[in-house]
Amino acid sequence: MASEKRLSARRKHTLKSCMLVVANTLLDAEAGVKTKEREKFLADKCPPLELPYSRDELMELCKKLHEEIDISEEERYCIEFKLNMVLNEVRDLNIKIVDLRGKFKRPRLKKVRMSADAMLKALLGSKHTVNMDLRANLKQVKKEVKEEQLRDVGDWRKNIEDKSDRKKMFDS
Repeated sequence: MASEKRLSARRKHTLKSCMLVVANTLLDAEAGVKTKEREKFLADKCPPLELPYSRDELMELCKKLHEEIDISEEERYCIEFKLNMVLNEVRDLNIKIVDLRGKFKRPRLKKVRMSADAMLKALLGSKHTVNMDLRANLKQVKKEVKEEQLRDVGDWRKNIEDKSDRKKMFDS
């Protein structure tokens, strides 16, 4: 890669400008071809209009134009119906592809601050009004029991006397 020659900035700029000039000429030629095709199509479908002078001839011309409009509307309707069918088929195939992959895009959920009462009301509906006192369900601890246990453990004289009796048993 190091042995390859790199293009200078000036050379790159001239190449890009040449490519743009060629692309513009190609686009202009393509636009000219499209306009010619459009004019040819309109000349085939819509011949030049010759207005007659008598009323009967005008009526016939209106009827003829009306029939042509009906035909073109039917064609347009058929093409539109086919287009909708193809679009539905493409959408169904895309859904099948996603199903076969097994990957679904999960939407990002927004964080919502909501109390427990509001959440239950949202879940159960407005008919059910539930007042939930979370503190009432907590376990209550009796403080008196703990204080008595602390007093028993805190009497160090009894413990020492009990231990001294055990010591005498082992000495003998």
